[in-house]
Amino acid sequence: MLTRKQLELLDFIRGRVDAEGVPPSFDEMKEALDLKSKSGIHRLITALEERGFIRRLAHRARAIEILRLPEAMERRESRNRAARAEPAPSPSSQPSPPPVPGIIHAMELPVMGRIAAGVPVEAISHVSHHVAVPGSMLGGRGQHFALEVRGDSMIEAGINDGDIVVIRQQATADNGDIVVALIEEQEATLKRYRRKGGQIALEAANPAYETRVLPEGAVRVQGRLVGLIRNY
Repeated sequence: MLTRKQLELLDFIRGRVDAEGVPPSFDEMKEALDLKSKSGIHRLITALEERGFIRRLAHRARAIEILRLPEAMERRESRNRAARAEPAPSPSSQPSPPPVPGIIHAMELPVMGRIAAGVPVEAISHVSHHVAVPGSMLGGRGQHFALEVRGDSMIEAGINDGDIVVIRQQATADNGDIVVALIEEQEATLKRYRRKGGQIALEAANPAYETRVLPEGAVRVQGRLVGLIRNY
């Protein structure tokens, strides 16, 4: 059961995300709830997170994601979505165009550089810029970051030179996953992962490139591909 202030804050965050794609700042939350200090907002945010309604993502500005809503608020949202989906009356005989869905729960991820030979992920400390990513693209809990692809070794997997790949940080992978792999602590590469006995095969998705087969100890998984962003 949420308190009145917790409900007010959750509703304010939800409204701002729906309207602008990003959560409000702590100063905006403080002003909206008429609190005297941001410490009160911190307590409310912590309470909502502990109850599973939101989660905070580290190292990102305004990184609050709504996980669920109270039943009463969810019913209200369902009614609002249904109302928005109904076509408005029109004197014209032409049918109204379908509503264009908006991006909900957008998150800003740091683009940590390019995925290129000779650049380990850990060595990329400069954030070149940030990219907005729909929350639905993020693969569950955990830290995420983005990398710019250089090269065409994964082109048959739909990953082109210049694409931005969204990576979930993790140290394990299943066969068939596309991962950022660190080879001998020196070279980072984006490839499809296969474990074969005590060896790891890193498969390209381009017949011009050979599969690299390495001892298990020479390969360290840095993260798994969960999304892709392309500019046309």
